[in-house]
Amino acid sequence: MKIEGEQLLPLQPQAAWDLLLDHEVLARAIPGCESLVPIGPDEYEMKTKIAVSSIQGLFAGKIRIEEKNPPVSYRLVMEGQGRIGHVRGSGVLTLAPDGAGTKLTYQGDAHIGGLIASVGERMLDMTAKMMTKKFFSGLLREAESAPRPQETSE
Repeated sequence: MKIEGEQLLPLQPQAAWDLLLDHEVLARAIPGCESLVPIGPDEYEMKTKIAVSSIQGLFAGKIRIEEKNPPVSYRLVMEGQGRIGHVRGSGVLTLAPDGAGTKLTYQGDAHIGGLIASVGERMLDMTAKMMTKKFFSGLLREAESAPRPQETSE
């Protein structure tokens, strides 16, 4: 399954980069995330609840950040499994200045198997879009509450 899109963040690129690499921010923004714990440099163990149609369950897995090019881009690689199936995927996040903010562009692939895949591609696609929308809503809340640099007056 392909996942792609873009989101405008009300932060300058470096602040957006910092936000996207803050595991506490990500844990609050990821839908269903129960924990996101650092286990090494740029590697995290994650537990999250996922629901697709009438199928739901807890997934445990790992997330890695690779190919970092601060504050422009990085690759996110994740894998997880639970009683209802497994998920593997990767994607590239790219940041670019856009007026007073930053445009975040993302594109990637996800491979889903097991019972959760039995709901069909259309339902998985709708669920992925809904979870992406919820993630970015959470990320926007975090961005809007992030401290802004103080303007200096002369």
